[in-house]
Amino acid sequence: MNPTTDIDRLAQWAREQPDKAAVRLIDGEQVRSLSYAELDARSTQAAHWLIALGLRPGDGLALLMENRLDLFVLGWAARRAGLYYTPVSPHLHPSEVAYILNDCEARLLIGTQQTLELARRIQTGDETNGWDGLRYLLDGKAAGWRGVAEELECHPSDAILPQCPLGRDFLYSSGTTGKPKGIKRPLTPYAERMRDSYDAILWREYFGLGRESVYLTMAPLYHAAPLRTVMRNIEWGGASIVTRRFDALAALRIIADWRVTHSQWVPTMMIRMLALPQEVRQAADLSSTQVAIHAAAPCPPDVKRGMIEWWGPVWYEYYGGSESIGLTAIDSAQWLQKPGSVGRAMIGKIHIKDDQGNELPAGRQGHIYFSGTPRFEYHNDPAKTAAAYDAQGCATFGDIGHVDEDGFLFLSGRRTDLILSGGVNIYPQEVENLLATYPGVTDVAVIGVPHPEFGEEVRAVVELVNPADASPELAAALIDFCRQHLAHLKCPRSVDFVQRLPRSENGKLYKRRLMEQYAAAHQPV
Repeated sequence: MNPTTDIDRLAQWAREQPDKAAVRLIDGEQVRSLSYAELDARSTQAAHWLIALGLRPGDGLALLMENRLDLFVLGWAARRAGLYYTPVSPHLHPSEVAYILNDCEARLLIGTQQTLELARRIQTGDETNGWDGLRYLLDGKAAGWRGVAEELECHPSDAILPQCPLGRDFLYSSGTTGKPKGIKRPLTPYAERMRDSYDAILWREYFGLGRESVYLTMAPLYHAAPLRTVMRNIEWGGASIVTRRFDALAALRIIADWRVTHSQWVPTMMIRMLALPQEVRQAADLSSTQVAIHAAAPCPPDVKRGMIEWWGPVWYEYYGGSESIGLTAIDSAQWLQKPGSVGRAMIGKIHIKDDQGNELPAGRQGHIYFSGTPRFEYHNDPAKTAAAYDAQGCATFGDIGHVDEDGFLFLSGRRTDLILSGGVNIYPQEVENLLATYPGVTDVAVIGVPHPEFGEEVRAVVELVNPADASPELAAALIDFCRQHLAHLKCPRSVDFVQRLPRSENGKLYKRRLMEQYAAAHQPV
């Protein structure tokens, strides 16, 4: 085995199909491409640079950037250098970014001109909003920041790299305690670097990703699904297309122009595509589409049925999470027979259990658990990790549902208090904790209420010390207060004032009653 040409599959494809575009970035009318040969050479340079900085296998770096091709260069460099890489949403509040940087123990932050202002607000030595580490700018120069381009020029693009374990992503999502949660998995030994992971096999065998695939994602790459799918498609020799933002009309044009075979969507995108004029939808060329995947949020049945009728039986849905404790999937034909189902288990075995941990028969609703997959841990949160497992070692995402007699899973409840808005997970406790500090607020509950496009929107239900103070002006002030401290996507879009929130004598908030009340108010007459 040649250590230069066979270090990983990217090197293999760079040798076999050097001029093929591994990834294209489409931004309006502008198209940029990164060939397999370019990605191989530039990620080798970047890996040598990261090692020269003193980063060692198991260390981490953070990427604070918009969707761009360089993210894949750095991701593959981290893989080759045996490092963890953590993409961070540029829509977060500086304190949230600082928390992630500290929690994942990133030694290096790489930003861009677009995220520079946010990154500058993360102060060195500030205990509440600070982080101490190396800071590099990907595109240009700035005071206090080193330039990545100049650094890479000093390193070779074809020199042999040391035999490091295979690096991987280290991703964060919001936690129910209000703090983002990280899921950190062990690195793969160097000798096993060419082997598919257990959870990647599904994407290759079930969804058919491979050398002939043209995969499209219009989602932010700091989310697990789009990032990991593009990385896997590169690993298997396919072509991928990413965009800076979602646009329904542009999506149809890209599918037709670039003969997209595979794509991934969230229900909000599907709703917006269905809202296009009938003549536009009828004229769309979707003949190249083999697989269209959706997940991340519940999809209204009428929306999914509409997409199947329009695109044909190419739609696949899966249910899972970053914890990778289990995964179900369902194709169009199965869904039409079992509308509302998220499919059978493809990874792990499903168990439905009652509150005492007893297994329930088909048709009975209970807590959804999975067994038969590698154990995971929430980084720096052993209590949350322990709470995800039961006495038998089965793990849960925290959802409730049932399986039918054919083994198809149906969700009837979601993670406790979770709000899913436009495919984004929002946990309300962080917002509640903040609003409780506002003068005059005595109690608050933050819930998701039905929204025709986003699935749910965030609403704050507030109890005031003096109920007479309730007004539209105060509601606006509470929303603005949230936006000063949190990412806007987490903040309420509306505020309701109530005389008293439903709590038990021991202080437990019956949030489910509130959600049922609002859901009932939005039921069609």
